[in-house]
Amino acid sequence: MSGVKSDIEIARAAKMHPIKDVLLKVGVPDDPHSFSPMGRHIAKLNLDYIDELNDKKSNLILVTAITPTPAGEGKTTTSVGLSDGLNKIGKKSIVCLREPSLGPSFGMKGGAAGGGYAQVVPMEQINLHFTGDFHAITSAHNLLSALIDNHIYWGNKLNIDVENITWKRVVDLNDRALRSIKINLGKLKNNIPRDDGFDITVASEVMAIFCLSNNLNDLEKKIGNITIGYTKDKKPVYAKDLNAQGPMAVLLKEAIRPNVTQTLENNPAIIHGGPFANIAHGCNSIIATKTALKLSEYVVTEAGFGADLGAEKFLNIKCRKANIKPNCVVLVATIRALKMHGGVEKEDLKKENLEALKKGLPNLEKHIENVKKFGLELIVAINHFITDTEKEIKLIKDHCLKLGVKVSLCTHWSEGGKGTEDLAKNVVELCKKNNKENFNHLYPNEMPILKKVETIAKEIYGATGIDVDEKIKQQVKKIEDSGFGKFPVCIAKTQYSFSTDPKLKGAPVGHSLPIREIKLSSGAEFIVVICGSIMTMPGLPKIPAADSIKLNSKGEIEGLF
Repeated sequence: MSGVKSDIEIARAAKMHPIKDVLLKVGVPDDPHSFSPMGRHIAKLNLDYIDELNDKKSNLILVTAITPTPAGEGKTTTSVGLSDGLNKIGKKSIVCLREPSLGPSFGMKGGAAGGGYAQVVPMEQINLHFTGDFHAITSAHNLLSALIDNHIYWGNKLNIDVENITWKRVVDLNDRALRSIKINLGKLKNNIPRDDGFDITVASEVMAIFCLSNNLNDLEKKIGNITIGYTKDKKPVYAKDLNAQGPMAVLLKEAIRPNVTQTLENNPAIIHGGPFANIAHGCNSIIATKTALKLSEYVVTEAGFGADLGAEKFLNIKCRKANIKPNCVVLVATIRALKMHGGVEKEDLKKENLEALKKGLPNLEKHIENVKKFGLELIVAINHFITDTEKEIKLIKDHCLKLGVKVSLCTHWSEGGKGTEDLAKNVVELCKKNNKENFNHLYPNEMPILKKVETIAKEIYGATGIDVDEKIKQQVKKIEDSGFGKFPVCIAKTQYSFSTDPKLKGAPVGHSLPIREIKLSSGAEFIVVICGSIMTMPGLPKIPAADSIKLNSKGEIEGLF
């Protein structure tokens, strides 16, 4: 294995084309009206140019996956590989991805730009500061925090209850020490000490608004509708009451323009926005997706973590807000991950184990069942590893055949687009046969909030129901009485299980969904439902990825993978 190149080595050896040439592939002219180059290999598209583009009858493909394990699934890698495969068979395709967060990059995950020969480049810039979008979102979010405390300092004309401020601060790093803090401890005359805390930037409501806005005006309006807390009379206080929407939109003016890079095969990739799916809605921006649909025949996009989180939120939240419908779904699975769901430890995954694979297949089957509940056709993509055996591959194919689902073995990690040509051809056929009118959301807008949560718990997670105490019921009643009951729900829970217990692998049944907290995101227009022990500010593992990231003697980055 010593001869196998790392992701960063492959990315560094890539022969990138000037971004103007990549954009010409999808008809974007090389002029200042259409885009602004950010160096030779990255560009930001101009919003006026996007608005002038005509809508096309394009095909939208959602890439999702089985429940994640430490063995990896390769959702982003498959998205990139599939887009390259579609281009290879003569279709005009763009891949639409989320921007990586610095938290996982220096925490557990390392880089998030695909892998092997199915990557987006320049990998190092994408994984680190990229075009500064996340810094802009962090600054806009924290500007609102500063305006809140400044308003209180100068007399609190709005009568904000300092013990009922719901707006925390954010930083794009995993820093558990900041989850709960005390502020205003200095000896200034008007300081009022209070409890505060930090979430990670990808959990920010500003990030959610950024990704769910249709244009700059929509962005500013939604920011103004953010609930920052309540008065002493228990009335909501909005960001617009502090005149915060104007300066916050100014900070986001350039960030809201979609970023374009390229795959290793020099096909266009739009990378924009990046909420997590375990604590947010897990999809890239509506502007990015709609732009790609205007520029190409096929748009490949991914939603975070397993289908129970990312796909559910993509279909129930993003599709609803953007008024878009996918043509088909690609469900990524690996034999390694399914064996882990069958009880195998990570260090034993290289050995053939048909029994463990059989035990893990219910996880795949449950995700297939869930996708079909939305009226969508799908294909299973087996992300191939060198340790997979013919018997193991046959077992998955036979099982899916019984379920009436096609399977494609994909070798994009080692072969790039060539390794997904079969998948690409199957996707094209699915898109031809698809009837978008069959697509449906899991619940109607009018359904009560707790009934929406219960529907997801039972239908998607296989739970018996939800656990709700009186405090939560009162929070929900307050939200519904305030006129926000028609919002979709965004469930925050562990990504490692259908349940809230990350140790429960496979497709567990008989569990319930314990609701810990309900948060109104009145700007983003959804209700966040925090379940189990999930944290909106993750911590670093005992040995973080940061331990291996450094500059070598040439000034090159090592350890970012």
